[in-house]
Amino acid sequence: MKRILLAILSILSVSLLALGCGGDKSGGKTIKVGATAVPHAEILEVVKPVLEKDGVKLEIVEFNDYVQPNLSLNDKELDANFFQHKPYLDNFVEEHKECKLVSAAGIHIEPMGVYSRKVKKLDELKDGAIAAIPSDPTNGGRALLLLAKQGLFKLKDGVNEKATVQDIVENKKNIVVREIEAAQLPRTLDDVDIAVINSNFAMQVDLVPTRDAIAIEGNDSPYVNIIAVRAGDENRKEIVSLIKAVKSDEVKKFIEDKYKGAVVPAF
Repeated sequence: MKRILLAILSILSVSLLALGCGGDKSGGKTIKVGATAVPHAEILEVVKPVLEKDGVKLEIVEFNDYVQPNLSLNDKELDANFFQHKPYLDNFVEEHKECKLVSAAGIHIEPMGVYSRKVKKLDELKDGAIAAIPSDPTNGGRALLLLAKQGLFKLKDGVNEKATVQDIVENKKNIVVREIEAAQLPRTLDDVDIAVINSNFAMQVDLVPTRDAIAIEGNDSPYVNIIAVRAGDENRKEIVSLIKAVKSDEVKKFIEDKYKGAVVPAF
C-alpha cells in the first residue's frame, strides 16, 4: 500500500511541476517586450531592475522595423511592445483588422528632425532638391507636416498626419519627395539633400536631434510613444507593473540625463 501511495504522490508531483512549467512559458512572472534599439530598448534596460522589485522579470526582444513588433505581439510571441506612437498604432490596426492591439500608456515623445549633409539651413535648398521621408503612412504624413511648417511647400487645408505627397498643393522650389523605409533613412543622407528621420533611428547613427537637426518638432508634438498590448491585457497584473516601472522616477531621470531633449518624458 505504501508503494502505491508513493507512486500516486510521485505522479501528482510530476503533474504539478509540468503545470508550473506551462505557467512560466505562457508569461507568469516573466514578460517579453519587443522594442527598437534606441531609445526604447535602452530605456527598458533601466526598467529591468525597477520591475524586478515588483516580482516581474523583463525579457527585451529587439526589432529593427515597425511591422514585426506588432505582428509578434498579436501572435502572442510578446506580452507588449514599445517602439511606436499612437497614430502609427491606430493606422496599423486599421490596415491589419486581425490585430487587436491597444495603447496601455504614453511614455515619451521623440521629436522628428530634418537632417542634411549638404546644407546647414533649409533656405539653402536649391530648386529640385530631394527630400527623403518615412514611407509608412503616419510617419510620412508627420514628416510632410514638419516640412510644410518649415515653409518648403504647402499642403491641402485640413490634412493631418495622414497627409500624402499628393496633398502638396504649392511647391515653389519643386522639392522632390522620396518615400523610404524609416530605418533606412539615415543611410540616404549622402544621396539626398535632406532627410526627415525619427529620433530613434537618428540616434542609432550618432545623430543628436537637438544638436544635428536643422529643423525639429517642438515639445508639444502629439506623437507620444506608447507601450502597446493586446486588447484586454491593459489591466493584467504584469502589464500594470511594467507601466508603473517605466513611469518611475529612476526611468524619468535616465531619459532626461541620457537624451538631453531628444527624448522627452510624457509622464
